[in-house]
Amino acid sequence: MKKFKRLLKIEFKRIFSNNVLLAIFFGAPILYGFLFGYVYQQAKVIDLPIVIIDQDHSPMTDKIIDAFEDNQGLLVKDVRFTPGTIMQEMAMEQYAAVITFPSNFEADILQKRHPEVRVDLNMANILNANTASNNIQQVLMTLNAGIEIEGLKKQGMHPDQAKNAYESFKINFNKLYNSTGNYVTFMLPGLLAGIMQQVIFLAMALVFARDFEDGYFSELVQESKWSFYHIGLKSTPFLLMIPVMWLLVSAFIPYFNIEASIYNFPMLLLVVLLTLASMAIGMLFSIAIPSQLKATELLMVISTPAFVLSGFTWPTMAIPHAITYIAQFIPLTQFLSGFRKIAFYGGDVASIRPEINMLLLIIVVASSAMMLLLQFKIVAARKKLNIGLEETEV
Repeated sequence: MKKFKRLLKIEFKRIFSNNVLLAIFFGAPILYGFLFGYVYQQAKVIDLPIVIIDQDHSPMTDKIIDAFEDNQGLLVKDVRFTPGTIMQEMAMEQYAAVITFPSNFEADILQKRHPEVRVDLNMANILNANTASNNIQQVLMTLNAGIEIEGLKKQGMHPDQAKNAYESFKINFNKLYNSTGNYVTFMLPGLLAGIMQQVIFLAMALVFARDFEDGYFSELVQESKWSFYHIGLKSTPFLLMIPVMWLLVSAFIPYFNIEASIYNFPMLLLVVLLTLASMAIGMLFSIAIPSQLKATELLMVISTPAFVLSGFTWPTMAIPHAITYIAQFIPLTQFLSGFRKIAFYGGDVASIRPEINMLLLIIVVASSAMMLLLQFKIVAARKKLNIGLEETEV
């Protein structure tokens, strides 16, 4: 028993002398607790952007528009008299819904013709679509039925009968970009991309860190004194293997019958940029932290919340601006934003230009830092080798 206590004491000393282990064991839960708490602090989605097409221009439609503007869950971005190119804009601006009131709307109501209000829902993000749908229904049904339905129900009339008796207009919900409302269509592509980013991060974290640990780096620096040579040497095998991984992962999209356009040039460009950005960040950590374990541990801490912060599942408008700003520098955030535009909205290269520019910025900054840091380590290693050779000769 004394021996066990002695060894246990040593184990505690070893644990508390490992700063990385302590940071992950105690720091990560606290960090994630605050981070996710702030992300979901709002508790509900508000200010979902919608556009209203008012083809009637009547006092009644004005009243309905005012009701939408008073709804906390919705944000009326624009009111137009004609549809124009709104369906194309819906994809680009990612409006949650477009509501159309037809011509003679008020006149048809007064004449008991039951006109139809058309609601086009953007189903590419199911959470946004469901929230927008509920809020839109709440506004329209309240105005549609009015307080008279409540009066009839109090008199004993069945709710359905009361509704039919006073339904002044009909509501037609039209689902776009994920018409079946399939949750797999919504979630799986984002999860697969998140896994790919994490795999690339962790693979790259081992590249130089292993060489520093086993002494192979000292041999490599004798072959070339330039950092870009060594980065090219380390990157080439992965640049050949990663496309195979992407092809395997992309096969899950048709396998699970997900209706998404992924085999095209814009998507290829986006995948290439995500790969290069993830490789640059992973390799930077590998050079900066000369330990395989520490490099992978720190990258895991950073990459784990990336999917939540990307805004793919929880709308960015419901996330604090400071966190959203930081998330813009995570490659996955830009990839998923561009992915949705291409896969669900049929976007082209021009439509994902903001995402392309941001990914290029990440690549340039991470690659520059990586090359400078590696060059410094190469110079230091070669200098050490030369000193060692001089001492041997003496």
